[in-house]
Amino acid sequence: MSTEKPQRIVIIGGVAAGASAATRARRIDPKAEITILEKGPAVSFANCGLPYHLGGEIADRNKLLVATPELFWNRFEIRVRTFQEVVAIERESKMLTIQDTSDPTRTFTQFASTQIGYDKLILAMGAEPVLPPFAIDRGPNVFQLWTLPDMDGILRQIQETKVRRALVVGAGFVGIEVVEQLHRIGIQVDLVERSPTVLNRLDPIFGNMACNILRKENIHPIQGQSVLELKRHDRRVHTAVLSDGTNLPTDLVILGVGVRPRTQLAARAGLEVGNSGGLVVNEFMQTSDPSIYAAGDLVEYTHQITHAKTLNPLAGPANRSGRIAGEHAACGHSQPMGGVLGTSIVRVFHSTVGMTGLNEKYLDSQKIPYRTAIVQATDHASYFPGATNMQLKVLYEAPSGRILGAQAIGGNGVDKRIDILATAMTLGGTVYDLAKIDLAYAPPYGSAKDPIHMIAFTAINDLHEQPRLLPPDADLSGYQVVDVRTPKEQSELPLEGATAIPIDELPGRCQELDPDQPTVVVCHSGKRAHVGACRLKASGFSQVYNLTGGMSVRSQIPAS
Repeated sequence: MSTEKPQRIVIIGGVAAGASAATRARRIDPKAEITILEKGPAVSFANCGLPYHLGGEIADRNKLLVATPELFWNRFEIRVRTFQEVVAIERESKMLTIQDTSDPTRTFTQFASTQIGYDKLILAMGAEPVLPPFAIDRGPNVFQLWTLPDMDGILRQIQETKVRRALVVGAGFVGIEVVEQLHRIGIQVDLVERSPTVLNRLDPIFGNMACNILRKENIHPIQGQSVLELKRHDRRVHTAVLSDGTNLPTDLVILGVGVRPRTQLAARAGLEVGNSGGLVVNEFMQTSDPSIYAAGDLVEYTHQITHAKTLNPLAGPANRSGRIAGEHAACGHSQPMGGVLGTSIVRVFHSTVGMTGLNEKYLDSQKIPYRTAIVQATDHASYFPGATNMQLKVLYEAPSGRILGAQAIGGNGVDKRIDILATAMTLGGTVYDLAKIDLAYAPPYGSAKDPIHMIAFTAINDLHEQPRLLPPDADLSGYQVVDVRTPKEQSELPLEGATAIPIDELPGRCQELDPDQPTVVVCHSGKRAHVGACRLKASGFSQVYNLTGGMSVRSQIPAS
């Protein structure tokens, strides 16, 4: 009979990374003593679902409770201690100092303090929302949406004070979701974003497409503006003052201006914090102390393409990193974490916006050469009922064709295409690889030439100069511009300075054009322009380009 003491594994924090670490550690080591310390009331809840309960789309609050302390114990023999905040890590003695925060009426110095020992420690405290200076004195109607108590407070405010108008500050994922849900229950919403457009990881044209979706729902984002001051009466905010002097009346303020890693406890313990602001970990999620692991939003990850260290506060990497930390802590080996791409998706009313990898802003800032291709396609065969449009953009390296990033906006099927692209990028794929992918096809589900294939074909044509592509926001003043759309299309969306020759008339009218001039062919989406550009190249035109995405995308260029 073995007298070896079971390993003590302690996890600080629950939710995604902590819960994943604990359950994986249990599956690997059935005998370990596993404890989760959670400073809040809930150990595992669906924080990504919080906005959807505000609008009633997730009607039952209990659905947000993924696992209870009772479930952890009954199913896994994992002990969960809620309202337990770890305030100190003693690395030499492997002891944690804990304070009981269950009584909110006590001051910090009155909290009961205890200690617990560990053999392996996993930090999973996540990130915390940034509180901007204008909201330090929050008042009763200013909120952040990060925890179940945050959500409950917002709902009480809506129900008890009859909120008619709300201000959402920050147009990231959470901000967009909150706007949608408040609008759903009849609240007039103002959305203020400091960046030039919403969802600022998008390239400007795609960001403006997202803005236009909001405008169609009578949400008019105020972009490029900051909140300077919140005016109050009896501590309640009634007006927000913007940087341009605008006064916005409001009954409720919800802040979504970003998050930062909760590294304070780790830093006090002397663990290394990286330049990104996240905790430094190796490929097995070990910190600078091999007995201490970290996972989730408080760590810095390695970007798959740039290999730079980066923050990536998303649920997918949090769950995966927690699983790796739990396994390695339990047995000393595991698969490596691998890199991240920032693959993400958000619903914007009836549309979907997805992205993965790098964007133009980053590539330009790092002086990394790249090419872009954009296609407009339907999610399934256009002749089958219910087909919805999407705009799909890929950024890639020349001449290798290695995929650097992708963005998509549309109805159905955006998630499928972004996930395919993220998979290809994870495997080091190129646009040539995309063209070879064998995808499932039936009219209700896709097209024989899927949008993935179409974007690959378009990019390959560009790389082989058959013809080259120009970005949709290119300055066309130095080109001979040939508009091959129909007269009706041209009148609805004019292109100043273009020579109008409908595509079917182009073979007989090439002589009207100068073959020695750099020439760009334009249509609505880029498909007819490709045909026209090929025709001109075959007719002896020396420099011919296709405006990628066509006028449907160029018309979305944000106003300067």
